[in-house]
Amino acid sequence: MNREKRRQIFSLLRETNPEPRTELRHDTPFELLIAVVLSAQATDRGVNKATARLFPVANTPQAILDLGEEGLKEHIQTIGLFNSKAKNIIGLCRMLLEQHGGEVPQTREQLEALPGVGRKTANVVLNTAFGQPTMAVDTHIFRVANRTGLAPGKTVRQVEDRLVRLTPREFLQDAHHWLILHGRYVCTARKPRCGACLIYDLCEFREKAE
Repeated sequence: MNREKRRQIFSLLRETNPEPRTELRHDTPFELLIAVVLSAQATDRGVNKATARLFPVANTPQAILDLGEEGLKEHIQTIGLFNSKAKNIIGLCRMLLEQHGGEVPQTREQLEALPGVGRKTANVVLNTAFGQPTMAVDTHIFRVANRTGLAPGKTVRQVEDRLVRLTPREFLQDAHHWLILHGRYVCTARKPRCGACLIYDLCEFREKAE
């Protein structure tokens, strides 16, 4: 796919959604961090239901530590892998208090040092909370990048690096959100909704549905 076609794709995505936002509900960088940690192998909808119970009770590192691991589990037990997530979140909160004054750090290295935080989670926080032009590649973005021809790659890291390198700079800040939403609601895994796709004529997917 050439540069001009990529620019046209992102221009169309921007026209229909000028200010894309994550669907994870949060009011602070810390709430976003917890929500993203909880979202691993879970839906945003499920996470939002759990955090709607958790955040009114505890939405700071100290408040979650005060709940304790068992108390935290009671609020997030509807989410998959809640036992391991609770353990990581308690460790994460303790580290934030001990090493970062209770604040969410703004560097990838410091974020990835936190329990339960990998590269994708760090990218989401850096992009959404702190406005850094990162690309958090999940299953949706991986599929869209390969299927459309935007940035084909065999691994998540290959796709991430290519998207960061090939996405026109003016679109990079919001590209992560546009691609996730496109993959979640239009370019779906089993039955892509090609007939409803606004980038149909630009997409290079060979098996497009009419």
